[in-house]
Amino acid sequence: MEQTTAQRRVALVDALLGDPYDPANAHGYRAFLAADRDHRPPESAEQLLAEVGLAAEFVPARYGGALTSADQLLRMLRPVFRRDVALGFGCGLTSLFATSAIWAAGTDAQRRSTARLLLGGGRATVAHPGLAPAGGVLREVFTVRRPAAARLSLSGRRDVVIDAARADAYVVHARTAGAPGPRDHSVFLLAPDRLPGDRLHRLPRVATTGMRAAVFSGLRFADCPLPGDALVGGLGEGATLALRTHQVNRCLVAGAMTAAVDPVLRSAVSAAVDGRVGRPARRWYRPLAGVFGDLLACDAMATVCLRAMSLVPDRAHVPSVAAAYVVPTLIEDALEELCAVLGQEGRRDGGLVHGILAKLARDLPAVGIGRAGAASCQAVIVPQLSTLAAGSWLVEDEPPPGLFRRRTGLPPLDHRLLAFAGGKDFLAASLAGSADRLARGRPADGRTALLGRLAGEFLGELRLLREQCAGLATRPAALTGPAAGALSERYGLVVTAAAVLGVWEGQEGDDPFLADPGWAVLALSRLGRRLGRPLPEVPDGCVTGVLDELLQRHRAGRGLDLDGIELTL
Repeated sequence: MEQTTAQRRVALVDALLGDPYDPANAHGYRAFLAADRDHRPPESAEQLLAEVGLAAEFVPARYGGALTSADQLLRMLRPVFRRDVALGFGCGLTSLFATSAIWAAGTDAQRRSTARLLLGGGRATVAHPGLAPAGGVLREVFTVRRPAAARLSLSGRRDVVIDAARADAYVVHARTAGAPGPRDHSVFLLAPDRLPGDRLHRLPRVATTGMRAAVFSGLRFADCPLPGDALVGGLGEGATLALRTHQVNRCLVAGAMTAAVDPVLRSAVSAAVDGRVGRPARRWYRPLAGVFGDLLACDAMATVCLRAMSLVPDRAHVPSVAAAYVVPTLIEDALEELCAVLGQEGRRDGGLVHGILAKLARDLPAVGIGRAGAASCQAVIVPQLSTLAAGSWLVEDEPPPGLFRRRTGLPPLDHRLLAFAGGKDFLAASLAGSADRLARGRPADGRTALLGRLAGEFLGELRLLREQCAGLATRPAALTGPAAGALSERYGLVVTAAAVLGVWEGQEGDDPFLADPGWAVLALSRLGRRLGRPLPEVPDGCVTGVLDELLQRHRAGRGLDLDGIELTL
């Protein structure tokens, strides 16, 4: 019953937003491109989503909302991100990012007041250390101090905060210790109407290169006294809270961005087919099928990691951070590949497709993911590789099979259970199990045998990584620079392959395409090429099988992700 209700909510949002290709639709692609061009929020679409109650998706069910699992939240975000990235953030995702710390470590009173705020149509935003829009580094710092015989006071400014001008609550990460260190920041929940008006200043809006329809502006606090109940968690827990909650937030954005590629791939198919009844010209087989295979791999990685946050929250951190840079990197490369297919064909629709493509190219770095944000994610993973190599890889037990069965129910997502690091890696364990089963128990037909060989190659790469990462802890210099980045990139590709294999094995028999090994063979071969592994050529039958599924979904108006649901087109 819950699954049916969730599916209905997704379908309702998609239907209310309407056909994105309809030029008369106020919530269509042309309207969002116009909002981006004019640097104004898509207010009518934001209002529609507010009226349908989308904000409830960001509030845990135990506090009156509809948030039960992160993978279901991803499904709810797809119809929104398929139309506009800025709308995705403006409709409430920013509020989720802000309030994640409250769900993870807030008091019961803080959680209940936050739930009332969001469910009542309010907004929250977060000011924390990290990347600014377009990949710039945020250097402004908020500082909290306690003068003699006085309560805590907050000072400092930040010039670029999304929705600072529209938020009803601020979640501020501020320095609370003099010397830099792992416990030098804390988190505070602030309501502007509870602060002295002369101590809080909203700064002017800031123009950005990407997400131009989003509202970025600044905040300045001038020795602003804080309420006694403002602290979230304990003093010095800011960094830990950020690391625990970012795994959900970044992984959600990465997964949602796969939906943003939908119109570009769909337009590339139209351009390649160019009036043909059947398949396009042969030269477009592999680019189109390959990008579709990449999107399925991205969806597998994001979905599995998000499901892990409910099922194995103590082991989800490292793979989820890997998803936050692997998925956007694959998406960026897919967009480049589709440009070659599109050529000048997009000009036929008055430049709509090229406008969408150019907007995506600007928006990706603006949301702090992709290559621009990869360094921060890799900096989290690299120091953990030696621990994983010594205590997890090739020795850890496999995760529960329900992790990969997308229609199997999950325990409710509980942010309080999310852990940072922990020395566990469920995807590496799953890769070893998949490779072993393919080597021992599968019929030796051509494509399944090839999938087994590919799984073995990725297992071999994991073994090599294990050898190379085992001594990292004793070589501090190896934890920085290009060599460290290369290790983290290889790790990310290996665990993405594990997610693909797990999803293929976890099919429940209701989707013949996903149950067939062809799509997994194509996806793994493209991942393996990035690793430089000596892989066999993908058979034409795998390529044409994936291409035919892409063409069928395109003509039937179905989604280009693992779910493949019917869309409003």
